[in-house]
Order: sequence, then C-alpha cells, then structure tokens
Amino acid sequence: MKTVVRSSKSIGLIGVAALCGTWPAAVVAQVPGVTAFENANVVTMTSDVVLSGQTVLVRGFRIVGLGPSGTIDIPAGARRIDAMGKYVMPGLVEMHGHTVSSRASSQAEDDMMFLYAANGVTTVRGMLGLPRQLALRERTNSGRLFAPSLYLAGPSFNNRTVSSGSQAAARVRQQKEDGWDLLKVHPGLTIEQYDSMANAASEVGIRFGGHVPASVGLMHAIEMGQETFDHLDGILEYIGAVNGPIDQEKLANVVRVLRDADAAVVPTMVLWEVGVIGLGDVDEMSALPELKYWPRADTPGVPTTNSWIQALQSRQPSNMAAAERFAQNRNTVLKALSDGGVTILMGTDSPQIFSVPGFSLHREMQAMADVGMSPYEILVSGTRNVGEYFQRQDALGTIAVGKRADIILLNSNPLRDIANVADRAGVMIRGRWMAEDDIQAELQRIAQRFGNTTDN
Repeated sequence: MKTVVRSSKSIGLIGVAALCGTWPAAVVAQVPGVTAFENANVVTMTSDVVLSGQTVLVRGFRIVGLGPSGTIDIPAGARRIDAMGKYVMPGLVEMHGHTVSSRASSQAEDDMMFLYAANGVTTVRGMLGLPRQLALRERTNSGRLFAPSLYLAGPSFNNRTVSSGSQAAARVRQQKEDGWDLLKVHPGLTIEQYDSMANAASEVGIRFGGHVPASVGLMHAIEMGQETFDHLDGILEYIGAVNGPIDQEKLANVVRVLRDADAAVVPTMVLWEVGVIGLGDVDEMSALPELKYWPRADTPGVPTTNSWIQALQSRQPSNMAAAERFAQNRNTVLKALSDGGVTILMGTDSPQIFSVPGFSLHREMQAMADVGMSPYEILVSGTRNVGEYFQRQDALGTIAVGKRADIILLNSNPLRDIANVADRAGVMIRGRWMAEDDIQAELQRIAQRFGNTTDN
C-alpha cells in the first residue's frame, strides 16, 4: 500500500451549537474550549491517503473544522498546537477491555483508565459488567475524568447465571432497563437459553457478543444475530483449528458467512498465545517495561504481576509442537478473515495475563502486523471499523467534521510502520488535550504509587 501525501480542499466547518443541543446540561457545562492542530498531516482513516498542511479545529467534544491551514478560521483565544511534521489520527478503541473489580480502590480505577488514555485508547468496550462500572461510565463519558469513553456489557450470560430460557429472557430485559450497552455471552449456555437470550435482545434492542457456547455453534450464533466473535471463539472449533490442521473449505465458508452477515471478529491474538496457549516466556514477559505501571502484589481488586507470573508458569504447554501449531492456526485464520473482507475489531482482553491496559493494544497491533496485515488494515480495525460498530451511539473513528474529538498526535507516520503509533506527541479525548510530557509525568506518578521505579 502506497501512502499518498497531498493537500485537499477545505472539508468544512460546523457550528457546535447544533451538536450541543443534544447534550445534557450537566455535560454541556463541562465542554472543553477550542483547540486547533495547525499544519498537520492528517490520517483521516476514511482512506489510506494522508492530507498534508491541514488544520483540525476542535470545539467542545467535536471536530468542527478540517481543511488546508489558512482556510480554517481559528477563534481568538483558541489553544493552537503546532503540528508541523506531525500526524493527526483518530483515537484507538479497545473492543474487549475490562476495568478493576468492585474491591479495588477509586485510585486504582482511575489509574487503570489513565493507562488506556495514555496510550491513545480513547474508547473501551467493557466486556464484563461489574457493580461500579455504570457509575464509572458516567464519570468518563461526561468528561470528568481524562479517560476513554466506555460502552459496557452487562454481567455475563453463562451456565452459572442462567438456568432456563425464561430466566435468560428476563435477564436481557433487566440489563436493558439497567442501562448496559450490550450483553456478554460466555460458554455454558444451552441452545434454548441462548435462543431465548437472542430473541429477547432483538425485542428490546440490545446487541450481544463474546464467546460461542459449544451447544450453540458458530453458524447458529451468526443466524441468531450475534455481532462479535471474540478471541476467534467458535471459528477455530468449526474449522478444526484447535487440535488439528485447518479445514480450508470450512475456513472459506466461515469467511463468506461472517462477511455476508456483517458480523465482526475481535481476535485478542497476544493474550491467547501468551496466556491461554501458554507460549509466553516467563522471564521475557516479566521484563516488559510497562509493568512498572502495574502493581506487583497485594492490591485488592486488581490482578498483580506476581499472579500473572504464577499463572504463566502453570500454563506452560506439555506438548510444545501442538501449542505452536494452534498459535500458527490462529495467525492463519486472522489473515484469511482480513483478506476475505471480514470486519476485524481491535481488542486485547486487558487487563489479563501480562496485558497492561493501553500498552497491550500496541503489542496486539504488532501481532497483527506479524500475520501480514498492513498498517492501514490494522488501524482500520481500531478506528473506522469500531466507529461503524458504534454509529448508533455516537460519531467516532475517523477525522472528520462532526466526529467526536478523540485524537492522537504522532511524531511519525503510522501508515509506514505500525510501531509509530506509540511515537506520540499527545492525546485528546472528547476535546481534552494532554501533551506527551504531561502523560509521562502522570505515568511516573502511577509507577511511584506502586513502588516501581523507571528502571524496573
């Protein structure tokens, strides 16, 4: 893929008044001011073309102007960020993330949200409903915390929480009433329970995704309207990729059916290889630099580095050849899905074993590159594709007028090397800007709270 850098005609300016008209008064009162990123290279993610010499104007929570510098009227008193030689791109989305448990302190909760934000993760789809999450969502989405916007799955549907079809349907209606954004499917449901859940979800208008119960199977789950298949769950079983060679005919059929159904896949490649298959090297994983921002031990409600080390030690495969074949099968499947036009959504299942929030997304992007996806294809999975997934809730995922002002400012072109996404100059979430120096200072404070130094 060749990256083209050029100027464009003005893409337009939109007044914030029309946008603010739909916001609750309490949120409008907290809207940030006006910011202009001047003379930037803009990676809009509407195509693989980079627009040079652009000004991106933000007012409040929204992008309100985009066009060649000199054509956009910047109001007096606006914050002006010199983006000459830098790259503006949309914020990234973690489509399978988690937060701390209800036993964790408020500080631990805030720290975890900041780790996402510090790495350019501006939206998180939480995939396991916990008691404090709805209150946390109100704090993040209203802008009171520099943290990703949250969309939250309710408490899991599994064989411990559901014992009948009628109970499954009632649970759907209750979660819709409670305000959860989607339903989380775990293994263990019978086909009757699953169908009752799916039918009730369709009736009340709530989406569902996650795992594929063994009794249900991939094709039936697709037929019933499951929108996301996380960890490649159900796919691998259908094509025989768990314990043996891939059935290529079935793989081609899966690609076609998923694409035609407009269903999506959240691969979580790194976590599965390291923490589930057990191929992670304990010494190597224990030396990850981002662990300085994570508690080593004795932190209520938060998985610790020491617990991750113990878990990885216990998961070392007894049959290394079979484990490596399974990992390679996953890589082959992801590449086939991507090449076949199936919607890929970026996600890591953090914080799980050695997946530190935010940092894990950068490791996931490298894993996607390793299977042969281009930088543009990888970034689409974490920006434009997720914007399309969330289009009923908000406008995000590209740099365009009217989109939510979730922006990463980079020092290097991310379309040339996916590692450049970590070469940040700063992050904006819902119009709130934090320069990289300030981000690093806050990360250092988090490290100090855990008693970790930058040398750990």
